[in-house]
Amino acid sequence: MKTPAAAHTAWTEADTPLGRLLIARNALGLSGLWFEDQKYHPGTLDAPRDDADPLLRETVAAMTAYFAERDAGSTPPAPLPPMAPAGTAFQQAVWRALLDIPSGLTVTYGELAARLGRPEAVRAVAAAVGRNPVSVLIPCHRVLGADGSLTGYAGGLHRKEALLSIEGGLPATLRASPSGPPARRHDNDTPGVSA
Repeated sequence: MKTPAAAHTAWTEADTPLGRLLIARNALGLSGLWFEDQKYHPGTLDAPRDDADPLLRETVAAMTAYFAERDAGSTPPAPLPPMAPAGTAFQQAVWRALLDIPSGLTVTYGELAARLGRPEAVRAVAAAVGRNPVSVLIPCHRVLGADGSLTGYAGGLHRKEALLSIEGGLPATLRASPSGPPARRHDNDTPGVSA
Protein backbone atom coordinates (compact mmCIF):
# COMPACT_ATOMS: atom_id res chain seq x y z
CA MET A 1 0.00 0.00 0.00
CA LYS A 2 1.16 3.49 -0.75
CA THR A 3 1.13 6.32 1.75
CA PRO A 4 -2.37 7.69 1.23
CA ALA A 5 -3.34 11.02 -0.23
CA ALA A 6 -5.80 12.85 2.00
CA ALA A 7 -8.96 13.15 -0.10
CA HIS A 8 -10.98 11.08 -2.51
CA THR A 9 -10.61 12.40 -6.05
CA ALA A 10 -13.20 10.28 -7.89
CA TRP A 11 -15.71 7.52 -7.27
CA THR A 12 -18.00 5.04 -8.98
CA GLU A 13 -20.43 2.31 -7.98
CA ALA A 14 -20.83 -1.37 -8.80
CA ASP A 15 -23.58 -3.88 -8.17
CA THR A 16 -22.59 -7.23 -6.64
CA PRO A 17 -24.53 -10.26 -5.38
CA LEU A 18 -23.92 -8.90 -1.84
CA GLY A 19 -25.12 -5.36 -2.56
CA ARG A 20 -24.03 -2.14 -4.16
CA LEU A 21 -20.43 -1.01 -3.66
CA LEU A 22 -19.15 2.54 -3.48
CA ILE A 23 -15.60 2.56 -4.90
CA ALA A 24 -13.36 5.60 -4.39
CA ARG A 25 -9.84 6.61 -5.30
CA ASN A 26 -7.39 9.32 -4.34
CA ALA A 27 -4.31 10.63 -6.15
CA LEU A 28 -2.26 7.53 -5.22
CA GLY A 29 -4.69 4.64 -5.60
CA LEU A 30 -7.84 2.99 -4.35
CA SER A 31 -8.99 4.71 -1.16
CA GLY A 32 -12.29 3.03 -0.40
CA LEU A 33 -14.63 0.17 -1.22
CA TRP A 34 -17.76 0.02 0.92
CA PHE A 35 -21.03 -1.91 0.78
CA GLU A 36 -24.00 0.48 0.74
CA ASP A 37 -25.12 -0.22 4.32
CA GLN A 38 -21.69 -0.91 5.78
CA LYS A 39 -20.67 0.53 9.13
CA TYR A 40 -18.30 3.48 8.52
CA HIS A 41 -19.70 4.06 5.02
CA PRO A 42 -18.59 7.63 4.19
CA GLY A 43 -21.91 8.70 2.65
CA THR A 44 -21.84 11.18 -0.22
CA LEU A 45 -18.27 11.91 -1.28
CA ASP A 46 -17.02 15.39 -2.08
CA ALA A 47 -15.54 14.23 -5.38
CA PRO A 48 -16.88 13.73 -8.90
CA ARG A 49 -18.32 10.45 -10.10
CA ASP A 50 -16.06 9.12 -12.86
CA ASP A 51 -17.13 5.77 -14.32
CA ALA A 52 -14.37 6.05 -16.96
CA ASP A 53 -11.47 6.43 -14.49
CA PRO A 54 -9.02 3.59 -15.34
CA LEU A 55 -8.32 2.60 -11.72
CA LEU A 56 -12.00 2.61 -10.80
CA ARG A 57 -12.85 0.58 -13.93
CA GLU A 58 -10.08 -1.89 -13.04
CA THR A 59 -11.53 -2.24 -9.55
CA VAL A 60 -15.07 -2.79 -10.87
CA ALA A 61 -13.67 -5.49 -13.20
CA ALA A 62 -11.78 -7.11 -10.31
CA MET A 63 -14.94 -7.19 -8.18
CA THR A 64 -16.99 -8.59 -11.07
CA ALA A 65 -14.41 -11.36 -11.55
CA TYR A 66 -14.29 -12.06 -7.81
CA PHE A 67 -18.05 -12.56 -7.56
CA ALA A 68 -18.17 -14.50 -10.86
CA GLU A 69 -16.00 -17.12 -9.17
CA ARG A 70 -18.78 -17.69 -6.63
CA ASP A 71 -20.29 -20.43 -8.79
CA ALA A 72 -16.90 -21.87 -9.70
CA GLY A 73 -16.04 -22.32 -6.03
CA SER A 74 -12.56 -20.81 -6.20
CA THR A 75 -10.87 -17.48 -6.56
CA PRO A 76 -7.83 -17.31 -8.81
CA PRO A 77 -5.07 -14.96 -7.72
CA ALA A 78 -5.48 -11.60 -9.38
CA PRO A 79 -3.29 -8.54 -9.22
CA LEU A 80 -4.71 -6.01 -6.81
CA PRO A 81 -5.17 -2.43 -7.93
CA PRO A 82 -2.83 0.06 -6.21
CA MET A 83 -4.34 0.92 -2.84
CA ALA A 84 -3.86 4.02 -0.70
CA PRO A 85 -6.49 4.10 2.06
CA ALA A 86 -6.15 6.88 4.64
CA GLY A 87 -5.46 5.77 8.19
CA THR A 88 -3.08 6.01 11.12
CA ALA A 89 0.31 4.31 10.99
CA PHE A 90 -1.06 1.53 13.21
CA GLN A 91 -4.11 1.03 10.99
CA GLN A 92 -1.88 0.94 7.90
CA ALA A 93 0.26 -1.79 9.52
CA VAL A 94 -2.83 -3.85 10.34
CA TRP A 95 -4.21 -3.44 6.81
CA ARG A 96 -0.87 -4.50 5.29
CA ALA A 97 -0.93 -7.60 7.51
CA LEU A 98 -4.42 -8.44 6.24
CA LEU A 99 -3.02 -8.56 2.69
CA ASP A 100 -0.77 -11.43 3.81
CA ILE A 101 -3.73 -13.72 4.59
CA PRO A 102 -4.27 -15.87 1.47
CA SER A 103 -7.70 -16.60 0.06
CA GLY A 104 -9.16 -19.70 1.71
CA LEU A 105 -7.25 -19.14 4.96
CA THR A 106 -8.21 -17.34 8.15
CA VAL A 107 -6.52 -16.02 11.28
CA THR A 108 -7.89 -14.90 14.62
CA TYR A 109 -7.60 -11.35 15.90
CA GLY A 110 -5.10 -12.63 18.48
CA GLU A 111 -2.98 -14.31 15.82
CA LEU A 112 -3.02 -11.13 13.75
CA ALA A 113 -1.93 -9.09 16.77
CA ALA A 114 0.92 -11.57 17.39
CA ARG A 115 2.01 -11.34 13.73
CA LEU A 116 2.28 -7.58 14.20
CA GLY A 117 4.45 -8.07 17.28
CA ARG A 118 1.69 -6.65 19.48
CA PRO A 119 0.06 -9.69 21.16
CA GLU A 120 -1.30 -7.47 23.93
CA ALA A 121 -3.12 -5.22 21.43
CA VAL A 122 -5.88 -7.56 20.29
CA ARG A 123 -8.64 -4.97 20.81
CA ALA A 124 -6.70 -2.25 18.99
CA VAL A 125 -6.01 -4.65 16.12
CA ALA A 126 -9.70 -5.62 15.99
CA ALA A 127 -10.68 -1.94 15.90
CA ALA A 128 -8.24 -1.29 13.02
CA VAL A 129 -9.57 -4.33 11.15
CA GLY A 130 -13.11 -2.99 11.58
CA ARG A 131 -12.11 0.41 10.18
CA ASN A 132 -10.64 -1.07 6.99
CA PRO A 133 -11.96 1.22 4.23
CA VAL A 134 -11.23 -1.19 1.34
CA SER A 135 -13.56 -4.12 1.97
CA VAL A 136 -12.97 -7.43 0.23
CA LEU A 137 -9.68 -6.41 -1.45
CA ILE A 138 -8.02 -5.80 1.92
CA PRO A 139 -9.45 -9.05 3.33
CA CYS A 140 -10.65 -8.16 6.82
CA HIS A 141 -13.32 -10.85 6.39
CA ARG A 142 -10.58 -13.47 6.85
CA VAL A 143 -10.18 -12.60 10.54
CA LEU A 144 -12.19 -14.62 13.06
CA GLY A 145 -12.91 -14.57 16.77
CA ALA A 146 -10.63 -16.48 19.14
CA ASP A 147 -13.00 -19.47 19.04
CA GLY A 148 -13.19 -19.46 15.23
CA SER A 149 -16.55 -17.68 15.17
CA LEU A 150 -17.63 -15.25 12.48
CA THR A 151 -17.53 -11.97 14.34
CA GLY A 152 -16.86 -8.31 13.82
CA TYR A 153 -17.43 -7.56 10.13
CA ALA A 154 -18.46 -3.96 9.36
CA GLY A 155 -20.22 -5.12 6.19
CA GLY A 156 -22.45 -7.53 8.14
CA LEU A 157 -21.88 -11.12 9.21
CA HIS A 158 -24.00 -12.40 6.30
CA ARG A 159 -21.45 -10.86 3.92
CA LYS A 160 -18.48 -12.20 5.88
CA GLU A 161 -19.99 -15.67 5.66
CA ALA A 162 -20.65 -15.27 1.92
CA LEU A 163 -17.12 -13.97 1.21
CA LEU A 164 -15.52 -16.87 3.08
CA SER A 165 -17.78 -19.27 1.21
CA ILE A 166 -16.71 -17.78 -2.13
CA GLU A 167 -13.08 -18.21 -1.15
CA GLY A 168 -13.26 -21.88 -0.34
CA GLY A 169 -15.55 -22.73 2.50
CA LEU A 170 -16.74 -21.64 5.86
CA PRO A 171 -14.58 -22.22 8.92
CA ALA A 172 -16.93 -24.71 10.59
CA THR A 173 -13.97 -26.86 11.57
CA LEU A 174 -10.57 -25.26 11.37
CA ARG A 175 -7.26 -27.05 11.10
CA ALA A 176 -3.72 -25.79 10.84
CA SER A 177 -2.53 -24.72 7.41
CA PRO A 178 0.50 -26.47 5.85
CA SER A 179 2.64 -23.43 6.70
CA GLY A 180 1.96 -23.68 10.43
CA PRO A 181 -0.41 -22.36 13.06
CA PRO A 182 -0.72 -18.64 12.14
CA ALA A 183 -3.46 -19.32 9.55
CA ARG A 184 -6.28 -21.80 9.23
CA ARG A 185 -7.33 -23.77 6.16
CA HIS A 186 -11.01 -24.46 5.68
CA ASP A 187 -12.48 -27.97 5.80
CA ASN A 188 -13.31 -28.30 2.12
CA ASP A 189 -9.83 -27.35 0.92
CA THR A 190 -7.59 -30.12 -0.33
CA PRO A 191 -4.95 -30.97 2.28
CA GLY A 192 -1.43 -30.12 1.21
CA VAL A 193 -2.48 -27.68 -1.51
CA SER A 194 -1.40 -24.14 -0.77
CA ALA A 195 -3.77 -21.29 -1.36
